[in-house]
Parts: sequence; structure tokens; C-alpha cells
Amino acid sequence: MKSNKALKIIITLGLVILMVISLLLIFNRQVKNQLIRTYQPTVSRSSVIKNERLLDKNKHTSSKSNAGTTKQASTKKSPKMPKGVSFNFSKVKSLDVQTAVGARMNASQVRNVGQIMIPQSGLHLPIGLGVSNTTLALAAGTMRPNQKMGEGNYPLAGHHMVNHDILFGPLYYRTKVGQSIYLTDMKYIYRYVAYQKKFISAYHVSVINQTKKPILTLITCDKIGKNRLMVRGKYQAKVLLKDAPTRLKRAFEHPQYN
Repeated sequence: MKSNKALKIIITLGLVILMVISLLLIFNRQVKNQLIRTYQPTVSRSSVIKNERLLDKNKHTSSKSNAGTTKQASTKKSPKMPKGVSFNFSKVKSLDVQTAVGARMNASQVRNVGQIMIPQSGLHLPIGLGVSNTTLALAAGTMRPNQKMGEGNYPLAGHHMVNHDILFGPLYYRTKVGQSIYLTDMKYIYRYVAYQKKFISAYHVSVINQTKKPILTLITCDKIGKNRLMVRGKYQAKVLLKDAPTRLKRAFEHPQYN
């Protein structure tokens, strides 16, 4: 009798555990999407300047620490990045619910330096420094520490989501050649026009290198994560945020990130 009772308890516990796991699997995607969608940071000109200076400060400190060394340039240490900022692509993980939870808990480590918007695609995201897992879980990330809007190549990375409306999902599913792409550092609005959309190898990292002509390079994964989708835009012009058309000005001053 006791053995039968114990067996029933074990079976019941097993069924409860299976039910909990099933529910977690069912709601996993919804929870992850909600965690991302509800990240609505305030990106102001003062916060952009603060984060940019933080990066410059670390570069300057590193340069001073290397001054006077007799070692060759090839052995010089890379600048120490601010907490939460990384440009190490090899450490980027796929975006699961655990990563999303961790990102929301460490959202203060996302160093936002602007916004990106593609109105026709429904894409509007903050731009964070670097490609740390926390940054890419909540924003588009800069791919080089020295890039500047409207100057040379400005590459951004973002996660490709199954949901067409989350992060770079709109880029993958709805962005087309000819659409206008806007960046802002909260002082100027920079307009680009998409001229290329194609799949490239994940090892084709030279696409983020600096260029003489001002272009925008947007990178996200393909559906299976093996290769990358690249969208490129040609720089058109910039305008002061305060002088921009009302629609654009309002969108950047009171954003609703996707």
C-alpha cells in the first residue's frame, strides 16, 4: 500500500513538473517579447553626451597608461571599455528569455547614444554602445567604438526575432530598398536611403570597416542564424532636431520603441 501511495505521489509530481515546463515553453516567447517591448528609455542630448564622453574617457585613460612603453604597437592593450560595453562579437548569444530577464535587470548598463527609425518598416529603437548581450537584447548596438553618424560607415547590429515587430524583426521582414532610414544623436537627425538588402556570410565582417563615403550598415541574423542579412543606406543630409519636420521631431522626442 505504501509503495502504491509513493508511486502515485511520484506520478503526480511528474505530471505537475511536465505541466509547468509546458506552460513555460508556451509563454516563453510572450514573456521575452514583453520584457523587450517595455524597455522605453529616455534618450536625451545630455545622456548621449555623457555616454559618448564615457567611451572617450576610457580611450584617453588607456592611451595614457600605454605612454612611454617600449613594447611594439602590436602588443598595446585595447582600450578598457565602460561597464556593460563590449565590441566582442564572439560573445554574442542568441536571445532567450533568460538573457532578456538579465538584460532588464541590468538595463542601466545600456549606454544609449541615439535612436534609429525606419517609419515605413515600423522600426524604432534606441542605439546603445557596443554589442553586449544586454545591449542587443534591448536596442540596436554600435559595432565599432569610433563610429560617428553621418561620417564614414556607421554599422549597427540587432537581433532578428521571429516576431516581425520586435527589435530588428521589421528590418528583416519589411525594410525595402528605397526606404528612408533616420538616425539621431538628439542634436541632429541624419537621413539615409536604403540602397542594398542582401544576405552575407557571418564571417564577412569587413562590411563594418570604415569607408570614405558616408553609409549606414545594418546587420541581423537570417532565419536560422547561420548567415547575416545586411541592409545598407546612403547618407543624404542632416538637419537640427529642433528644425526638423514636426512628425520626425515628435517621433524622436517622444519615442515608442518597437
